[in-house]
Parts: sequence; structure tokens; C-alpha cells
Amino acid sequence: MKLIYPAIFTPLQEQEGFCVTFPDLPGCVTQGSSLSDAIEQAQDAASGWVLDELEDGNAAPSPSDVKTVKVESDQFANLIVLDMDSYAEKNGITAVRKNCTIPAWLNTAAELQNVNFSQVLQEALLTKLNLT
Repeated sequence: MKLIYPAIFTPLQEQEGFCVTFPDLPGCVTQGSSLSDAIEQAQDAASGWVLDELEDGNAAPSPSDVKTVKVESDQFANLIVLDMDSYAEKNGITAVRKNCTIPAWLNTAAELQNVNFSQVLQEALLTKLNLT
């Protein structure tokens, strides 16, 4: 699913770059050190905002018409394209199936202890990646 939202770009005062806000995504704010960086950051921030809504069972907000977005004299509005399928595949909470191979004796011992293999793998990955 591709979504398109208007974004408001405001030049930063103390440094080069832009602050980016979204009229249709309350609280979604990001910035970039250049225009291209700000666009990339805007895509990531907006995709994360929308994905959170979708994973909570809410619908994605309807986008405003970019022509109706009000901007100040130093700002400009631009459309940002979100590829939600690609973003969700990389960042979503949806479970993915992984196959792994272990020795038969280890499988038997774990099954006798009622080990949840998925839980053990998740815990091991979190530890290995220092995410705990």
C-alpha cells in the first residue's frame, strides 16, 4: 500500500537543514541536515507513525490536499510517498517464520521441558543484538 501525505518543510534557524511536520499526522515531527535528508527522514517518521496506527487497528488518516496546506513565508509544502508494505516488512511487529536446524537430541530434551522454541530464539536474538 502506498500512501501520500503533504509535509511542511521549515528551514532550521541555527543550522542547515529542515524541520518537517505533517498536518495529518499529529505529533509526527522530524528533521534533516539537507533537503534530501529531510525527505528521507520524513518518509521514515511518517511511515513509522502510520504503521503504529495500523498495528493498533486504526485506519491510516486521510491525507489533506497539498493545495490547502497553509504555510508561512519561509516554509513550503511537499508530498511525501510512503511505501507501507516495504516499511512494515522491515519494521513491523508481524511475526515472520524462520526455520532452523538443531540436533535431534537437543530437540528431544527441549520438548521434554516444554520449551517454546520461538520464545527462546527471540530471547537469544535480543541478547545477541544487545537489545535487552
